Amino acid sequence: MSDPEKSETEPKVGMKFKSENEVFEFYKKYAYHVGFPVRKRTSQKNNEGVVTYVAFTCSREGRKSSNTSTTLKPQPTSQTGCKARLSACSDTAGVWSITSVHLEHNHQTSPSKSRVFRCYRQLDVHVKRQLEVNDIAGIPLHKSYNSVVVEAGGYEKMTFIEKDCRNYIDKVRKLRLGEGDAAAIQAYFSKMQSFSPGFFFSFDLDDEGRLKNVFWAYNRCRQAYKEFGDVVTFDTTYLTNKYDMPFAPFVGVNHHGHSTLLGCGLLSNEDTETFVWLFRIWLECMEFEAPQGIITDQDRAIQNAIEVVFPKSKHRWCLWHILKKLPEKFGYHCQKASILSSVHKLVYESQSADEFEQGWFSMLDMYELKNNDWLIGLFRERSRWVPCFLKTSFWAGMSTTQRSEGMNAFFDGYVHSKTSLKQFVEQYERALRSKIEKEFQADFKSFSQMVPCVTRFDLERQFQSAFTIVKFKEFQQELTGKMYCDIESSDEGSFSTRYVVTEDFTGNNL
Repeated sequence: MSDPEKSETEPKVGMKFKSENEVFEFYKKYAYHVGFPVRKRTSQKNNEGVVTYVAFTCSREGRKSSNTSTTLKPQPTSQTGCKARLSACSDTAGVWSITSVHLEHNHQTSPSKSRVFRCYRQLDVHVKRQLEVNDIAGIPLHKSYNSVVVEAGGYEKMTFIEKDCRNYIDKVRKLRLGEGDAAAIQAYFSKMQSFSPGFFFSFDLDDEGRLKNVFWAYNRCRQAYKEFGDVVTFDTTYLTNKYDMPFAPFVGVNHHGHSTLLGCGLLSNEDTETFVWLFRIWLECMEFEAPQGIITDQDRAIQNAIEVVFPKSKHRWCLWHILKKLPEKFGYHCQKASILSSVHKLVYESQSADEFEQGWFSMLDMYELKNNDWLIGLFRERSRWVPCFLKTSFWAGMSTTQRSEGMNAFFDGYVHSKTSLKQFVEQYERALRSKIEKEFQADFKSFSQMVPCVTRFDLERQFQSAFTIVKFKEFQQELTGKMYCDIESSDEGSFSTRYVVTEDFTGNNL
């Protein structure tokens, strides 16, 4: 807000208004421009029962009372003890005057986030009617909401969020009782690029000029990769359109623990040549910065392409896909249950490579599986999927491609088997905008709330100020778990010291 504009809207003692509501609307307008939420704190009435005094405050005033039973698992709170407030009273003629103002906040303010604060969100009559009609027609709520977003001209012009629509429809239900070719895509992508120079796309054509493969990434995806591109998952198991071209998304994880899209392709084939083309184009899009790690299934063509394009990246196989195959591979065996249990125990409990290898050989002897070709192949590539071989590398908390599959499920509500290529990329854009809005709301939550510390450690306060709510709670869980660990004994050798640490599981489950 510019200085002249600020001076006009900033509350000052002595300002006069016609009514209590006019005072409140003035303060709300000021708060919206500055970027903080407001609420009515208190009021007083005269002998005739007429309100003559009011106090409005920043909604982050006060502090949440401590609950000793949950101090080690505190919930996020927006209350910071903020002292910002405005008081006003009326005279005998009914004219309201501001009597006191405190404008300083003990937290950050942000005008761009004002639209998400609850006190400013509202559904107008037109939107309510549209939601009701679409609900009766069986149109999913997220599609109705997307329609309203388009009509409004974008998320930043909305006066409510999807949650408000869902709450309204839930309430209403209780009361109710009862052009799709390659040329069109190229034109569309060229148009997108003219609007956003950071938009990137590439086509792969056959000898006759027909479209084989296509890749594209929005500028936001490219910027996200700079922040969250250490580890990428890649999966192509999902067919999305009437041409049966596999959808191939590159997916990372952001600072909220949410999946974030880092570009994607539509492919005509799933051979090594196709993946080499896709990976090279994606690498070019990301300014030739390869990820530290990449997680895929066991597809040989993908593995070959990774060795060609990302020779220095760590390649990890999806652990979930491997373990899912166990019942199928050993369904015939009379000791199937014991084999499955042994493999799971080895995978999740082995702390070192030697421990895993010794346990593996013992399992093969016990169940007479030394000649099992599938197990032989898995053991040969053990460094790609067994956790104890991978724990020295950073994997952003991921061990499977389910991030990619989750992204596929996210787009499932926007595309179907009849979707043409041009329709697909248009719907994809709308779906991506919805996901960006959800990330914005997560940013808003971490901006406007905080999880209280449970210890007096300076380390915890540092993480509280630097981390998002989701990541800080993960750290806090580890920190509180440490409280239940005790050093039982130590054995000091010539070059190292061995400690025996025990954990009180009863306490850790509080």
